[in-house]
Formats: sequence, structure tokens, C-alpha cells
Amino acid sequence: MNPITRRSSLKRMAFAVGASTLQFGLRQWSTIAAEAEGEAKPTAAESAKLAEIGREFLESTKAAGLSVAIARHGQLVYAEAFGLADKAASEKVTPEHLFRICSVTKPITSAAVFLLVEQGKLKLDDFVFGRKGMLGAAFSDVYHSFLDQVTIHHLLTHTAGGWSNHENDPMFTHPQMNHHELIAWTLKNRPLENAPGTHYAYSNFGYCLLGRVLENAAGKPYEEFVRANILAKCGIQNMRIAGNTLAERAPKEVVYYTQQGEDAYGMNVRRMDSHGGWIATPSDIVKFACHVDGLDARENILTPQSIKLMTTAASANPGYASGWLVNSVPNWWHDGNLPGSVSLVVRTARGLCWAAFANMRGPGMDLDGMMWKMAKAVPSWKA
Repeated sequence: MNPITRRSSLKRMAFAVGASTLQFGLRQWSTIAAEAEGEAKPTAAESAKLAEIGREFLESTKAAGLSVAIARHGQLVYAEAFGLADKAASEKVTPEHLFRICSVTKPITSAAVFLLVEQGKLKLDDFVFGRKGMLGAAFSDVYHSFLDQVTIHHLLTHTAGGWSNHENDPMFTHPQMNHHELIAWTLKNRPLENAPGTHYAYSNFGYCLLGRVLENAAGKPYEEFVRANILAKCGIQNMRIAGNTLAERAPKEVVYYTQQGEDAYGMNVRRMDSHGGWIATPSDIVKFACHVDGLDARENILTPQSIKLMTTAASANPGYASGWLVNSVPNWWHDGNLPGSVSLVVRTARGLCWAAFANMRGPGMDLDGMMWKMAKAVPSWKA
């Protein structure tokens, strides 16, 4: 799940608004459907163009399936799916199919941490380890240099000083270990390389630690707290932590396909909970993004102050804040990938939020370029 540093450097949705009982976040779906009848709803010709872009992506990448969703000013204006959820069964992808969202998990974990800060249960400058740390000596009573200096903010911004995903990412080692065992092993065997706060190194392990900090502060399992306190507030009901094997495939979850000898079912994805473990539909993630976009305080689930802090970059990397890649526009986004999966969420300064998932990883999987092409295909969206 390698990150990007700016949107421009990335090389890598018509939806039936039926049942009036459904909700898009905190607002009634029927209200949103009525509002979307205006300029934000694509015309028939524009919908055809969007579908053409989606099909071209599948053809050019040889991906199995693709699902996308776009919202404008908090209104879901487009959601569509292309290709196959399950090749063997010839099952077509629908907007209701669930995908592994990979590192698009990180903005969700970040929002949960900031909620706990608002509740007074955490502070961004709280230490994580040691006598004064949130996790104390739960995983080790002998620490290497710098470890007792790591704060929650360091973990959020990937500036703890090590545990990079580039080489020997701890989260992809020892799949038989549970969280506690893996954290204890990593703290003992992978000392930090830099003083916390001085160096950016994208770290899945850092967000694994944030999941355990969250559990300690909330007194509940990570998944339970996030579902009740973040997802439910956005009107999201069906997201869950993924299973590891094909036999553990959830209802309406796609099958994952790989290239070049990768194994989509050879990882401990459940252990990735707080850095890459959720499954969701693109519409789910768009709902979430619309509730932390900072554009309408009445709809946001965090305070304006929290959202500003969450999307302010750390000095060690001006392109990464707390769980979000950022630029000066300001646009916010995060991508993700695992064997068999690629994912993307974007929030633009012009009021658009979108998400896109595919159930295959491989060369040319430029979800970002495809989604900007879709957004610009509808002039009224003003992308």
C-alpha cells in the first residue's frame, strides 16, 4: 500500500436512487435524490461517456471489475460498476459489491483518533510507549532508542522514525502472529532509525499501533468503536473488517485476482484492521468523505478545528497530513493497494468526493487519472 505524494504524480460511477428509506449519511436519501435532479445529475449523454471511461479502464488494464461513486456538495450524483465480481460464476459487479479498501482505511482510523481527542480521551502529543505512554509496557518493558519519544501525532503523520513499508514491512511478516505478538516482535527486532518527528516514512505498522491506542482509549475493539462512532454517524451499515481467505469472503464481496504470481489470499488482512483491513462499497467511502470534508460543519462528524488539524501536513512531509495526502489547492486523498486490490478516495476543494475500487492490481491501474477524467466529463460538476 505505497502512498503518493501529490495528485499530479500518480501513475497508477448512473445509480438508481430507489428506496426512500435509504440514507446518504445523516440526510434522507429521498431529499438528496430530489436535489440531485438539478445540474449535478449527469445527462444521458454524459452517463454514456462515464460508462465509456469505465469500460476503457477495464479493457486497458485487463482488470476483472471496477466500481466507482461520486458525490457533489454532499449529494451522491453517480455510482456505477463494470466488469465481473466473480469470473468463475460470471457474476457482474454492482454498486453494492464490497471491495477491500486497503490503505483508504487510514483516513477512517485518523478520524476515529481525532474523535477520541474531541472526547478528551486522547491528545495528539500523548506518548505511545514507556512510563508515560498510552500503551505503557504492554508490549515490551525494554525499549530501543527513541521509542519512548513517539507520539500519537507521529504515528498519524508517518513520522515516528521508522517501520517503513518499503522494505520488510512488519505487517506483511509472521502472518501467524496476532496483533500483540507482532507488535512485541517488531519493537524488539526493528529499532527506529530516526528521531521521531524528523523523518517521513510511510508506515502501515504505525497505523496498526494507532488501532491499539484507540482500543486502549475507547475500551472497545477497534472495529466495534469505528462502526458505532464513525461509520454509523455517516449512515454506513455494511462495512466490516475483511477475512483472509476466499472461504471467508463476505456476502456481496468481490473475488480478488492477481498477476505476476501474487496471492490475494495469502495475507493476514484481518490483522491489518486499522491500516488496511476494511471492505466497503465506493458509495460507503464517499459517504465518509462527505462527512469529514470540512465544507459543511452541519454535516461533518468532526469539528472544524479537528478537520483542520487532521488535514494539516507535518513539517517532515508537506504532502502528508494525518491519514490524508494533501496539496495546496487544497485537495485531500488517499490511495491503496494490496495483491488483488487497488483503491482511491478523493475530496476536492470544489465540493466533489469520489471513490474507486478494482479487484485486481497490476500495471496501468491509474484510478486517479480515470476518476479525474470522469469528473471532468460532466461540466456542471466543475471539477
